[in-house]
Amino acid sequence: MSTQNLANLVKARFPLIYITTYEEDRVTKYIESIVTNADEVKVAREVFTWVQTEGLYNKTLNKTIADTASPLKALEYIDKYDKDSVFILYDFNVNFGIKNRTPEYNVIRKVRDIIPNLKFGEGRKTIFFVAPELVIPDTLQKEITIYDFPLPCLDEIKAKFDSMISANASVNTNALDEDTKDKLCKAALGLTLQEAEGAFALAMVNDGKIDISDLPVILEEKIQVIKKTGILEFIRSNYSISDIGGLENLKNWLLKRNNSWSEKAKSYCIPAPKGVLVTGVPGCGKSLTAKAMSTIWQLPLLKLDFGKVFSGLVGSSEENLRRALATAEAVAPAILWIDEIEKGLSGLGSNGDSGVSSRIFGNFLTWMQEKEAPVFVIATANNINNLPPELLRKGRFDEIFFVDLPTLDERKEIFKLHLEKRLKNKNV
Repeated sequence: MSTQNLANLVKARFPLIYITTYEEDRVTKYIESIVTNADEVKVAREVFTWVQTEGLYNKTLNKTIADTASPLKALEYIDKYDKDSVFILYDFNVNFGIKNRTPEYNVIRKVRDIIPNLKFGEGRKTIFFVAPELVIPDTLQKEITIYDFPLPCLDEIKAKFDSMISANASVNTNALDEDTKDKLCKAALGLTLQEAEGAFALAMVNDGKIDISDLPVILEEKIQVIKKTGILEFIRSNYSISDIGGLENLKNWLLKRNNSWSEKAKSYCIPAPKGVLVTGVPGCGKSLTAKAMSTIWQLPLLKLDFGKVFSGLVGSSEENLRRALATAEAVAPAILWIDEIEKGLSGLGSNGDSGVSSRIFGNFLTWMQEKEAPVFVIATANNINNLPPELLRKGRFDEIFFVDLPTLDERKEIFKLHLEKRLKNKNV
């Protein structure tokens, strides 16, 4: 990732920078690598960290600052410190008010009081708030700058993988070639560096070796990420394209776009497909196609239930959708399956939910149009007439397929599939 953006914020003396992440160690090393490099920020800074259990700690001088455990004491020390420095405050958002916790207004007021000193004081100082969730008081919205800190890229995961292999000489790597390593590391995309490290470690200790057979171990860690959302469901599928009778146009369309997520496809500037809408008669293979697609493309299949998105708390439904879509992007490339989408959007146009359905729908449409992560959306609907026209226009889905009752030839193919599944003994 580029360091120039953050370096510019520090050089311009932006007083408060908020980074939302679970990876405290990784983000600390990232900040430290920038602010201690005079080539990046012109004047190198000392680095302090703060946690409420221990107080401030000067990493540059390896020194603990006494009596700074309370937020107010820490802010007072920051205000008086006159050297060029950055202060990384972990979980400071609890003082801003999270969930049912009342905001600490005296702490918020103190943050506002020291902002002029951060901007114009003798020492160049910047405060970083690092926390897993974003909580910004209204009174600080104009002063806090949000900095996006992405999950590890492929190069970072490969570097971690290589370091683990080097540190574990007893692990058998005879079957580990560059292609296998690339697949294993790509499977870990969407995980934090700590989660990826845990998945690789588990794969190594399972049988004392690392090869392509360890791919499910890494994918299992991704499943854990999905389960924790409570909204997305990971669907395990053993269906293949041979299990679908008929639907030749749809199957051919899917087969032609297989491997469109690969690096080779990118090198030829072949765009990855956005999604399809499959509509038609109930019980004619729409859901089966979604499950088989996961096997055809060898991508994880995530099911989004709009019923779980809607919640009784004001604003939480929108947050549920944002979290679900962010998770889908985090584990990409992936397939996002929305079954019977017309039922999930049934509240559109009514005033009974204070416009929640309309906001959810608007957010979802915007995401479908603007998403850059390789998340393929397959939506199924029994009655296309119940879907709003905005969803059907070109650009949301690549294609819309209609699934009708099977023809005579298709019924013969389906009947043959069922016979082959049941008549296992050829001698009977």
